Amino acid sequence: MDRKRGKRPWLAALLGTLATGLGHFYLRRWRRGLAWFAAAVIVSYLFVPPEAAQALLSGEGSDPADLAPVFAVGIASIADAYVLARRRQQQARSEGTTRTADGAAGLNGDGRETGLAATATMGSDGPSVASDAESCPNCGKELDPELDFCPWCTTRLDTDDGRGE
Repeated sequence: MDRKRGKRPWLAALLGTLATGLGHFYLRRWRRGLAWFAAAVIVSYLFVPPEAAQALLSGEGSDPADLAPVFAVGIASIADAYVLARRRQQQARSEGTTRTADGAAGLNGDGRETGLAATATMGSDGPSVASDAESCPNCGKELDPELDFCPWCTTRLDTDDGRGE
């Protein structure tokens, strides 16, 4: 699993439990995390009685029903962080599957097809047919013949025409 992309959903949920928005920060979704935190603050200001907030801050017991709106925002934030991490993890797995399928489907080490006019690969949208265009050996996306690197993942490409030297 690629650690940059495949974030752990359980960890995002745990961090979101500690503080509203923290799970989103773990996922590097800064604005979304700040938005959830701001939503919790606004909801507590608008819907939690000042007596309940004062009792909570002083350490006295208060009615949990008074804090229900803040809990609802917190639970929604945790669920959102979990779903985002889960989706990102599934994307990372499907990209790994696509790379494995490309490697086993008749592409040589530098990403060019080996004598086949078209190769069936499994992408995130289902089966597709690769065209005669070259594809990146790292990410598998179509390359621009004018460039000596992949515009998608910035992998440096070895060229046969001496452009890179």
